[in-house]
Amino acid sequence: MTFAQFIGDSTTGIIGVMNTIIVPIIGALIFLVFVYGVIKYFFLSNKGDDTGLAEGRWFIFWGILGTAVYFSVWGFVNLALSTLGI
Repeated sequence: MTFAQFIGDSTTGIIGVMNTIIVPIIGALIFLVFVYGVIKYFFLSNKGDDTGLAEGRWFIFWGILGTAVYFSVWGFVNLALSTLGI
């Protein structure tokens, strides 16, 4: 097996596994953190419960930050792969 076969393309090798399994799982986890924060902030916290509101806000913040990092890394990896011709 050569290095190019090991790395693969969008459907085979390490890149194929990352594109079809790992990346969607990470995206789903980020989305779930954001949705949990929204639900916690708007629906699960009582009107006088400042800690519940703060916790919901933090989950929303980390969900948005995770999404920004996720798409930044995804763009950087695609840029590197297209530059290297993989």
